[in-house]
Amino acid sequence: MRNMLLSLTLILSLVATACTSNTADTSQPTTDKPAENTTAEKPAETPENTVIEVSTVRAKDPYLKFDAGETYDKNAVYDALEKDIGVKVTNKWVVDGGNTGPQFQEKLKMAIATDDLPDFFVATPAQLQQLIEADMIQDLTEVYDKYATDETKEFLMRDGGLQMKSGTFDGKLMGVPESGTAFTPQFVWVRTDWLKKLNLPEPKTMQDLIKIMETFAAKDPGGTGKSYGLAVNKEYYEPTGALGLVGFLNGYHAYMKQWIDDGKGGLMYSDIQPEMKEALRSLQDMFKKGLIDPEFAVKDMMKESELIFNNQIGVLYGAEWTPAHLAQGAVKDGKVIQEWKPFRLLSIDGTEASTQTELGTEKYNVVSKKAKHPEAMIKLLNNWIVVDNHPTEEQKVYEYGKSRKESGNNYWQLSPVMAFNQGNNNGEILPKAIETKDESLLQTKDQRRRYERAMKYLNGEDISMWWEMLISGPGGAVSNTPYLKEHNLFHRNKFYGAPTPTMVEKQELLLRKRDEIFVKIIMNQAPIDEFDKFVEDWKKLGGDDMTKEVNEWYAANK
Repeated sequence: MRNMLLSLTLILSLVATACTSNTADTSQPTTDKPAENTTAEKPAETPENTVIEVSTVRAKDPYLKFDAGETYDKNAVYDALEKDIGVKVTNKWVVDGGNTGPQFQEKLKMAIATDDLPDFFVATPAQLQQLIEADMIQDLTEVYDKYATDETKEFLMRDGGLQMKSGTFDGKLMGVPESGTAFTPQFVWVRTDWLKKLNLPEPKTMQDLIKIMETFAAKDPGGTGKSYGLAVNKEYYEPTGALGLVGFLNGYHAYMKQWIDDGKGGLMYSDIQPEMKEALRSLQDMFKKGLIDPEFAVKDMMKESELIFNNQIGVLYGAEWTPAHLAQGAVKDGKVIQEWKPFRLLSIDGTEASTQTELGTEKYNVVSKKAKHPEAMIKLLNNWIVVDNHPTEEQKVYEYGKSRKESGNNYWQLSPVMAFNQGNNNGEILPKAIETKDESLLQTKDQRRRYERAMKYLNGEDISMWWEMLISGPGGAVSNTPYLKEHNLFHRNKFYGAPTPTMVEKQELLLRKRDEIFVKIIMNQAPIDEFDKFVEDWKKLGGDDMTKEVNEWYAANK
């Protein structure tokens, strides 16, 4: 459920993605704070059965639906936390958009600058580095060792310790990662009902896909009077979202914001490689042919999606959860009116396309230096892991609210601290279990929940669960993951350290420059050779220094 809905939350806003943060705030926080704020108070021992109160900050999510009378500040999940583990959570503030979105980031930036932090909150990798340098957050090493359960410690080490290592600085645990799986592939999603209507074969290569997009745009199978070939939104760079270009770029063996092998034992930056230029050349050609919405650069995912829901676009790239989004236009009045199918990324040449992926975490739970009870965050973490992996009937309140039954309200998103499995075998288990209707194959709560939804669709009880079949059923998105693993088609970023000094100072500028020139090239407002000028500027404006720092890190951490 997390891979589906949390990833969707991320792409509803500018991404720090994810996951890596393109919109991470990298301005230096104010450091001239009063002396008493620069050292943490020693955590007080909390008497048994005493409720401790701690504050955090939140971002609203459009897929979270409250039961009557409940809000972000007063709800069944917060009540259960106070009752079950003695931690009363209050919100210092709540804003619209995801916690990597611009409103949340701007509000958090101000909180850092004015030294007005909550007791605990989620920080991006860049913010984690800034907060450490400003001495604004606590060293959690001893607190984690004392309060984290054995299950929590084992859970967060299932990737061999890379994610925990990324939150450790000079031997000190400064941020507990919001763990997750690195196996988060992109797919190309195609309207198969349109393929049938136009007598087109399913695509096997990038060339096949481009021909399909040209035909969709020319033949207008939706009968709207104006169709395009590919859905793209302004957050095109998001690697775990939908309606972006990352999957398309990967088809040209080009990767966004990754440090990749340079063939000489070191690392080089993916955005400036020749493969990126060729992918942009192809996109520019598609734009000239009218295959891309000319207003994509000012439309977010929801706005661009209107063209999909209105039968004007039949091809897009997106993560495995994409059908949950497509369902808004595909299912109407108890009927499926749009047929979609996921395909593994298609390649422009004879070499199979790899789907880019990151460390598996883009967020770190940190505790303010002023917080009197840092153990509260660890207790919340312990509780999440227990409830998410083997809940009792009573604990289903954390997932569904007071009803303890699935109603599409997504109450799990109210938990202020989360951690997700660093591995994932849904692709091996779910398609077979759903096809054979064999519940004995299911191993995790997530698998049982997905199986239940798929069965509701198959049994005709709830046609709106169509999207779960496209994710988890035979031929669904996750059914491709075992193949991708077996054939080593996950292209992992080889840099997972803290942002280097030059990254903190210059990376946001370089990313803005990249986005500006890439969009101009795609929209044919700049010639393709402007890419070469961008590469030169990138190197001069900090890229070369960044490359040097990354390779120093790489030499020490191979």
